[in-house]
Amino acid sequence: MKSVSFDSTNATCGAIFVALGVFFAYQSFNLDLGRAFRMGPGYFPLVLAIILTLLGTIIVIQSARVEGEPIGPIAWRGLLFILPAPIFFGLTVRGLGFVVALFFSALIASFASQKMRPPMAVALSFGITVFSVAVFSYGLGLPFERFGPWVRF
Repeated sequence: MKSVSFDSTNATCGAIFVALGVFFAYQSFNLDLGRAFRMGPGYFPLVLAIILTLLGTIIVIQSARVEGEPIGPIAWRGLLFILPAPIFFGLTVRGLGFVVALFFSALIASFASQKMRPPMAVALSFGITVFSVAVFSYGLGLPFERFGPWVRF
């Protein structure tokens, strides 16, 4: 028979999320909330605070759960490749432009999988870049530079 255990680490983290959510919700009431169609400066922080509070509540509830399989080892490879990708994109998108920064960010993130090989990573990055340019630049008409000042010919 499986036993019910209480994970104090998850309960503590969930309680911190709930406390932060309540704090930010309280602080957002000092700003004008507005309405859903005419949002004030406090509307979006209030929505995020409510979401944070709900997620914290879910974590607290799940901290008392049935014992199951243990959590596996930390995927260090994923952390080392996925976390730097958006940082690289944010630091280089103005200089390299959307196309080049997105291509290299996708290339960096694609190596988080141990099964990814360089030719497939390049093809995947190319596909993501083409799709993103088609959607964001041509489809939505967002005004950004496709190629930045660092790569102009």
